[in-house]
Amino acid sequence: MGSTEEDTTTSKPTSLYDAASSTEPLLFKPTTGSAYPSPPIEEPPQSGPSESDPTQSLQISFNYGPRPFKDLPFLILFLLFVLCTFAFGIFSIFHRNDNYSNVSAFTYDSNSTSCVQDTSFLSSQLWVSETSFFALSSSSLWTYLVWTLVITSVLSVPICLLLLLLLKHYTKQIVYVLLPFFIIMPVFFDVYWFVACTLSSSCSDAFPLVYRILVFVFILLIVGVIVWIIVANWHRIELTVRIIGVASDALSRNLGLFLVIPLLTVGLLAYYASIVVFLVFSRFNGKIVAKESNGEYTCVWKQDSWVPAYFTLAILTMLWSLTSMVEAQVYVTSGTIAQWYFSKDDTKPHRGIRRSLRNAFGPSSGTICLSGLLVFVVRVVRAAVDSAREEDVPGIVNLVLRCCVNALMSAIDFLNKFTINFAAITGEAYCTSARMTYELLRRNLLSAVFVETVSTRLLAGVIFVFSSVYAIAVCAILKGVSDLGVNMYTVAALAWVLLILVLGFFVHVLDNVIDTVYICYAIDKDRGEVYKHEVHDVYFQLPISRNSRSSYPSRTLDV
Repeated sequence: MGSTEEDTTTSKPTSLYDAASSTEPLLFKPTTGSAYPSPPIEEPPQSGPSESDPTQSLQISFNYGPRPFKDLPFLILFLLFVLCTFAFGIFSIFHRNDNYSNVSAFTYDSNSTSCVQDTSFLSSQLWVSETSFFALSSSSLWTYLVWTLVITSVLSVPICLLLLLLLKHYTKQIVYVLLPFFIIMPVFFDVYWFVACTLSSSCSDAFPLVYRILVFVFILLIVGVIVWIIVANWHRIELTVRIIGVASDALSRNLGLFLVIPLLTVGLLAYYASIVVFLVFSRFNGKIVAKESNGEYTCVWKQDSWVPAYFTLAILTMLWSLTSMVEAQVYVTSGTIAQWYFSKDDTKPHRGIRRSLRNAFGPSSGTICLSGLLVFVVRVVRAAVDSAREEDVPGIVNLVLRCCVNALMSAIDFLNKFTINFAAITGEAYCTSARMTYELLRRNLLSAVFVETVSTRLLAGVIFVFSSVYAIAVCAILKGVSDLGVNMYTVAALAWVLLILVLGFFVHVLDNVIDTVYICYAIDKDRGEVYKHEVHDVYFQLPISRNSRSSYPSRTLDV
C-alpha cells in the first residue's frame, strides 16, 4: 500500500481488487476461490448466512492497477455535444456575412428592389468608433484598474500559500484571532458607509435618509445572524479547527494541486473562449433583407433559422462542461490525497497527481461526465423551481409538484455528496460508487451526508477578513498615489472581489480535501486499520460531535 510504483502496488493485499477482477462488484464478500485478495484480518470460514453478510469487512483501498472504462455512454454523449458545437461553430465562421454590423448603412433601392450599402455613412461610423476607443483607452481610471487587478492576481498566489501555511501550523490561533473580525469588519464597513454617504451630497441625494437607515439596520441584522451562528456552534469550533488543520497538512504535502487545478481552470477558460467566438460568429450568419411596413421598405437583418438552435446547443455544452470540470477537479484532488493517505510513510506518492489526471480524463471520464450532468440538471431544475416560486403561482398541485421536485433534487445531492471522491479512490462506476459509499458510511455509523459545514463557514470568514484587509490597503495606496476620488472605492472593491474569488477557490479545494480524508478514514475504520493516526485522532470524534444528544455510543477504532 505504501509503495509508489504501479507494478508493485497492484500486488499488495491492501488493494481494492486485482486487475483480473476489477470489473467485479464491490458490495459482496469474496467467496472461496475469488480473485479478490484476502482481507488483512483473517477470520475462520463460516457456513450459512454469515458468508453473505454485507456487514463483513470489505477490501476497499486506492486502486493503483489498470482501471476499465466506466459509464461510457455518457462520455460518448458529452463528446457528441462538444463535436457538434465545434463543427457548427467552424461552419459559422466560414459562412458568416460581414455586413451584420452595418445594417444601418444599408438603404432600400426601389430600382433593384433590394438593400444597397451607403459607403459614406460606414466611413463616418468607423471614425467615430475609433475615436471613442482611443478616448476610453486613455482614461486614468482604466489604467489604475488594470494595474490593480494585475497586481492582485500576482499577489494572490503567495497569499494563498501563506494562508495554507498559517492554517497548517497555527490553525487555532488564526481562527480564534479572526473570529472577532467576523463581526467587527461588517460593522465597520456598515458604519463607514452610513457616515460617508450622509456627508456626501451626491450620495445623500441618491439615497434618502430612510433608505440609508434601512440598509444600516439590515447589515446589523446580518451581523446578528453571524453572531448567533458562532454562539450556536461554539462547541464544534474546537473540533472544526482540528479538521481544518489536518486538511491543511494533507494539502501542503500535495502542493502540486495548486498548479494542476488552476491549469485545469485555465484550460476550461480557453475552451470557453473558443465557444464564445463561435457564438459571436454565428450571429453573423444571415442576410440583410427588405421589410415592408405600411407601404414603406426598411432594411433589417434576417438571421438563419439554425442559429437559435446552435445558441441553445452551445450554452448547454458550456454548462455541462463547467459542471464536469468541477467534478474532474474534485476527482483529481481526491485521487491525489487518497494516494498520500494510503501510503505507510509520510512521503508524497510518486506520480500521484499524474495518475489521478490519467484516471480522470481516461477510464473515469464517463463517470465524471455523468456526475457533471446530474449536477447540471439539479441546478437547472432548482433554478426553474425558484423562478416558479417567485411568480407565486397558486394551487395545491403546484405546491405538491415543487415539494416533489425539491425532494428529488435533495436525494440526488445526497447520492452525489461523496460519489466522485469514492470513484477517484476505487475507479468504480458512478452508481456503484454511490451505493458503495452509502453502505460504507452506514456500516461504520458515520453520517452519509457530511454536515460539518462549520469548517466551510469559518474558512469563508477567514478569507473575508483577509480580502477586506487587502481592500483597505489598496484603497489607502490609491488615495496616496492617485487622484481618482470616489472612483478609488470602485477599484478597491473590484480588487476585493478578485482576491475573494481566488481565496474562495482555495477554500473549495480545501473542502474537497476534507471530504476525501473523511472517506479515507471511513475506509480505514471499515478495514480495521490505521494509516494516518493524526486523522483518526480527529475524525473519530465526528459522530460524537454531531450526535451528542442521540443514542449512538462513543466508538473508537480497535486496532
